Amino acid sequence: MKRVTINTNDVGLVFKRGKLKNVLTAGTYWLGFGEDITLFDMGKEYFFTLAELEVLLTNTDFTNLVHVVDVADNELALVYRNGNFKSVLTAGKHAIWKGLSAYHFVKVDISNINIDETVDKNLLEKAPLLNYIRAFKVESFEKALLFVDGKFERVMEAGNYVYWKNATTIQVLKTDMRQLNMEIIGQEILTKDKAQLRVNFSIQYQVDDIIKALLENKDFDKQLYITMQLALRESVGLMTFDELMESKEKIAAQVMDLTLAKATDLGVKLINCGVKDIILPGDVKEIMNQVLIAEKRAQANIITRREETASTRSLLNTAKLMEENSMLYKLKEMEYVEKIAEKINNISLSGSGQIVDQLKQIFVK
Repeated sequence: MKRVTINTNDVGLVFKRGKLKNVLTAGTYWLGFGEDITLFDMGKEYFFTLAELEVLLTNTDFTNLVHVVDVADNELALVYRNGNFKSVLTAGKHAIWKGLSAYHFVKVDISNINIDETVDKNLLEKAPLLNYIRAFKVESFEKALLFVDGKFERVMEAGNYVYWKNATTIQVLKTDMRQLNMEIIGQEILTKDKAQLRVNFSIQYQVDDIIKALLENKDFDKQLYITMQLALRESVGLMTFDELMESKEKIAAQVMDLTLAKATDLGVKLINCGVKDIILPGDVKEIMNQVLIAEKRAQANIITRREETASTRSLLNTAKLMEENSMLYKLKEMEYVEKIAEKINNISLSGSGQIVDQLKQIFVK
């Protein structure tokens, strides 16, 4: 004989030769020969195998001490203890001790990907449920397409989305709806007169129709790049080198006209485009520098000749005025005498009464 004491909120299962013989609650008991006892704290959760549970449930005393929860293959059971979410039970039969805590169970159908409104969304962020949901986030500057089992369902606006994790395949394709920039760099293009150039081109665009961009076209951004690249080559190829250098802004207008409709088919709205750089080969650059130097020299020569002509014309007009007016001639004469006098440090004069005549001989022939 063996004496055992079972504390409050404990339960003892007495087995004899592997078979459940008795269920003991709080108190003191004697065990007979060949009997073994297993103690359980009813404040803790214990999970029995299905075979063990089926045997134990044949005992009425055991059945009265547990909550038996049957969960189907397409269900989850949310366990609440004393009103608070505790854990999740998956498919199978479960037994939870009643003990001193109050339990209740909420079953949810996970065969449908959509989470029922009765499930508190705050629970979805807790660890027990994280393994059973799929979460997607669409930023405020994005839109997305939802595909269920490969079939397009709807457009998703900005927000957080959660779905049950099951056999259904879910795919979310997102794209940025802000204004974007694309660079076409280092395009080697021949002009109409066979001059080889390297052009850098810039495009600003925005996704306008997400269904066209992501559903009806594959890699719409790559297609847009090729479309703009071909339009750029076509536009430059229709212009001579001189035309290109004189009016680079025409290229942007031509490219925009050629690609506007095609971009719309891709679900894209073109906002602006333009040539960033035109890089000339070394020999062409040298020739252009020579042309520029020659042009500047010619312009300088023209300006010099113009100034010389204006100066000569001014002198001629002055001479005519002095010829017609003797007083003006005398004033001009005195002006030059004054300028000469500024450059003379000393003047030696001899004689007593002919000083003025000597000065006149010095300055006037």
